[in-house]
Amino acid sequence: MKTKDFALQVKDLSEDGTFEGYASTFGGSPDSYGDVIAPGAFAETLVEHRRAGTMPMMFFGHDMRTLPIGDWIEMAEDGKGLWAKGRIELEDDFGARVHLALKKKRVRGLSIGYSIPAGGAEPDQKRTGVTILKKIRLVEVSVVNNPANKRSLVETVKSERMEAFARRLRDGDPMPIKEFEDILREAGVPKSMACAIASHGYAKAVLGDPEGEKASDVTAFLKALRG
Repeated sequence: MKTKDFALQVKDLSEDGTFEGYASTFGGSPDSYGDVIAPGAFAETLVEHRRAGTMPMMFFGHDMRTLPIGDWIEMAEDGKGLWAKGRIELEDDFGARVHLALKKKRVRGLSIGYSIPAGGAEPDQKRTGVTILKKIRLVEVSVVNNPANKRSLVETVKSERMEAFARRLRDGDPMPIKEFEDILREAGVPKSMACAIASHGYAKAVLGDPEGEKASDVTAFLKALRG
């Protein structure tokens, strides 16, 4: 079994251990092994798992001598890559430690464990030393320390602070501008941009700043923030 690493950017993590994002991305620059994954590479293996009623396993560091640290709940290909949703087992002591490491951003990678079936790879005709992976048999997806590919990001996670933000909006008690700015900063938005969004867009749309009109649809505002 081969392995391939991808960057994991955890902006926040739900208290039940659930997170979602991209375990792999398609195209672009070759990874540190000189490989590029083509769209559709995971299609057959996902169908096989679906038919068998299984999912790739979730380990830490590809350590298949141990029990999985959680479960992958959903996986699907889209135009960007392999989207995955998983849940870490928090009742297990080691799973709880991994969860904490993710929250503290001490652990920053995902790595797929896979094999290449016959005819699944071919040389790139335009780039010397680059291999195009057209078909991948996915065995497991692990949480790892150091990713090799920097392009695959976990972009959407169930955020406890975002839930509190939404709850306060529903209750008519929106949080102060500075707290909203902090949420944006935690999500990776640059400081100057987070300040502008919070000071202008949020202030006008939600807090009813006299310089702008109040939002008529808070749900739409939240949806826009989450992408």
